[in-house]
Amino acid sequence: EVQLVESGGGLVQVGGSLRLSCAASGFSFSRSAMSWVRQAPGKGLEWVSSIGNIRSSIAYADSVKGRFTISTDNAKNTLYLQMNSLTAEDTAVYFCAKGNRYTYGARGQGTQVTVSS
Repeated sequence: EVQLVESGGGLVQVGGSLRLSCAASGFSFSRSAMSWVRQAPGKGLEWVSSIGNIRSSIAYADSVKGRFTISTDNAKNTLYLQMNSLTAEDTAVYFCAKGNRYTYGARGQGTQVTVSS
């Protein structure tokens, strides 16, 4: 059974940084593409970033490019999202998901990120 547990969210001021983590289990993490998606209040899911099973294959949404960095630690079965220069528009529940931007499916319970001005 795929299990994904996000952590690291919180309240941060505009311009601040947060690092999200996602602990994965129940599947071959090192062989899987992984993604971060988010859902802002009253809006649908928005894809944020993906990393391929070949970890050098990385993609970002235009809205976060240059500010967010996705990475993995295959030894710890953990996915990360380093978020810098946060804006109010980044306020959302962030989910990690198994799969790339076109195929992601199973998600965790999410972690809330709130950026205040």
